[in-house]
Amino acid sequence: MAGIFEIDEAGGKKYFFKLTAPDGTVVAVSPLFNTIKGAAAGIKAVRENAATGLVVDKSQGRGKAAPQKAAARQAPS
Repeated sequence: MAGIFEIDEAGGKKYFFKLTAPDGTVVAVSPLFNTIKGAAAGIKAVRENAATGLVVDKSQGRGKAAPQKAAARQAPS
């Protein structure tokens, strides 16, 4: 099962979305948007860009990075 995007109101007519895993774990929370339409556009942008996004490890070797598939691209340092 795929993750779930939820749009919620933050008060003061501001909106945000969160992405939750199938087990309910919150994976990501957006910044605030002025409209629900803006939050929906943010979800669309995440959905379109996440699958092809580059992984950039800025940890400077302080931890183990998750293994990448052989075909995965990595941004130059």
